[in-house]
Amino acid sequence: MRKVRLAENAWNSRDPERVSLAYSEDSRWRNRSEFFSGRAAIVAFLRSKWQKELDYRLIKELWAVSGERIGVRFQYEWHDGSGAWFRSYGNELWEFDAAGLMRARHASINDVPIAEAERRFHWPTPGPRPEEHPGLSELGL
Repeated sequence: MRKVRLAENAWNSRDPERVSLAYSEDSRWRNRSEFFSGRAAIVAFLRSKWQKELDYRLIKELWAVSGERIGVRFQYEWHDGSGAWFRSYGNELWEFDAAGLMRARHASINDVPIAEAERRFHWPTPGPRPEEHPGLSELGL
């Protein structure tokens, strides 16, 4: 659970270099329909992502653990350049190396348009979700 919360906090920083340090130098990623590997590619991907997904706020929740693998479900809210809001729903499969760095990340994500009034994630960005802010299960999501 600690690893999941640390990952959530890093992603909510929207700092691609900081996020990339949790991954091995040769980490393999599948994000939606994109496939790439290596920290430089991760940084480039995240820079591009957060130029499009504005005011990004993410909540992750541990789903399962088995040996060096973790399953996580997550949701994040963001808006595009025109002000249209979305909630993105996803699942990630993580695999770690002996040093504790993530060597593989497989993410499946679906975006759902929402009205601004439907947003549930309200905290200052960039920055971590406050400890008192409910998680996905507590929000009924």
